[in-house]
Amino acid sequence: MERKEPYATQEEFNRRVVRYQGVPLIEFIPGLKGHIVSAEKITVSFITMDPDFHIPVHRHQSEQIMIVMDGAIDTIVDGKLYRLEKGDVLILPSNIEHGVYSSNRGCSVIDVFSPPRQDFVAKLEAVRMSLGM
Repeated sequence: MERKEPYATQEEFNRRVVRYQGVPLIEFIPGLKGHIVSAEKITVSFITMDPDFHIPVHRHQSEQIMIVMDGAIDTIVDGKLYRLEKGDVLILPSNIEHGVYSSNRGCSVIDVFSPPRQDFVAKLEAVRMSLGM
């Protein structure tokens, strides 16, 4: 197949593409770290949880989609446990109570939030400022 469109310039590429590994790594709390990429209406976080890690039950305004990339977790949703394994996708509506227990293997997830998680964006900005970015 012949390509008909020109490739983006480096400037155009830099405006639209982020390599998340190049974004500062944030330690939210000991045992939970990740990279955050945020736009006007959405936040994506690439999270790694240590083995046997626990995120207490909480809620937030943002809807959340959690994609398990590796490992396993028991996710608490409205007081019930859901065992999630690699490849599972969990959909959490706005303001629903939820929390997490990672397995003894730990867990890597991609979380997608809409609207953006302002607390995550603030953490990213604070880390960038401390690094002089």
